[in-house]
Amino acid sequence: MTKIERSKPTPEIPSCVKKVELEGRQIYLVATAHVSKQSVQDVRDTVDAVNPDSICVELCDSRYRNIMDHEQWKRTNIFKIIREKKAMLLLSSLIMSSFQRRIAQQLGVTPGAEMVEGIRLAEKRQAALVLADRDIQITLRRTWGNLGFWSKLNMMGHLMMSLFFVGKIDAETVEEIKQEEQLADVLGMMAKEFPTVKGTLIDERDVYLSQKIRSAEGKTVVAILGAGHVPGILKEIQKDTQLGPLEQQPKPSFWPQLLKWGIPAAIVGLLVYGFFKGGAQHSMESVAIWVLVNGTFSALGALLALAHPLTILTAFVAAPLTSLNPMIAAGWVSGLVQAVLKKPTVEDLENLSEEITTVKGFWTNPVSRILLVVVLSNLGSTLGTIIGGSWIVGRSLG
Repeated sequence: MTKIERSKPTPEIPSCVKKVELEGRQIYLVATAHVSKQSVQDVRDTVDAVNPDSICVELCDSRYRNIMDHEQWKRTNIFKIIREKKAMLLLSSLIMSSFQRRIAQQLGVTPGAEMVEGIRLAEKRQAALVLADRDIQITLRRTWGNLGFWSKLNMMGHLMMSLFFVGKIDAETVEEIKQEEQLADVLGMMAKEFPTVKGTLIDERDVYLSQKIRSAEGKTVVAILGAGHVPGILKEIQKDTQLGPLEQQPKPSFWPQLLKWGIPAAIVGLLVYGFFKGGAQHSMESVAIWVLVNGTFSALGALLALAHPLTILTAFVAAPLTSLNPMIAAGWVSGLVQAVLKKPTVEDLENLSEEITTVKGFWTNPVSRILLVVVLSNLGSTLGTIIGGSWIVGRSLG
């Protein structure tokens, strides 16, 4: 008797998938949550059902390397990061990664597992892999560039608070969020809290992703995306938009540059004016106010980061001087000192991704602590400049 082999039934396309017809091509947008086991299965079922020529993932090159190269953290050059003024951007990325990892731990899934599955399937099926997202550094730089000082302070406060509070979440809640097409990633949450930056965090990326997906090769394309991006991509993918402007680093606006140079010049001018108006003692008292207020606030920032005592002293000494020099920041000086005194080891770099999932680990890992020293020392110095400068203005003009 001949045995009849039955082929496996072709999986149905999941309900979370949106199909787009574009110039004779079929594009399937898989709406996912980045911490969902079900999303991994949705990706698998979609690819099995349509056998795409290209698979697009919501990753840029640097995030792709972070996912695929687990040794990358070992090669982190913390001194280079400080010198290139990337400490704030890296700290923001780490905080967002921490938030996502803690949710993923509750659900027993690897963050971004659906993206990894897409990458694996592209290799297995010899489909073209498209890294469709804009570079995270450009996104963050454009976002910070659109914020004033107090908005930056507010956003940083929200990010820092996310280290302390992560409510309980289950798989059902994640699936509800995904099905309702709410913003299901940390950048999306930031955009909801700060509508003024939604343009760079969400809208610009919707345009960028849509054009990368649109230009993917082949008749059939699968795109794996956070659910919050799907509505915007559906609106943008029919358009032929140039991506050049969205890839540019933001140019400094006129007013921040004016304040950057104008405030130090005004402080020096007021000190000189105070000397002629009130004499040497009046001028020396203003200098003392500037040094003590600026230095104390910057040192408090370093102290809050649990910096080495010599780093705290460095922040106190450096802040009154660097605040008068727009080319140098107190946090860069104190951060470099902290990096020399507590130079991260390879083990520290290896443990970073795991340790940032707890508040204690975030504050005690030498790598993240250095970044905290840079950011909090700079923040303290800025507050010291505002408070000390206002005090001097009142004394000189009152």
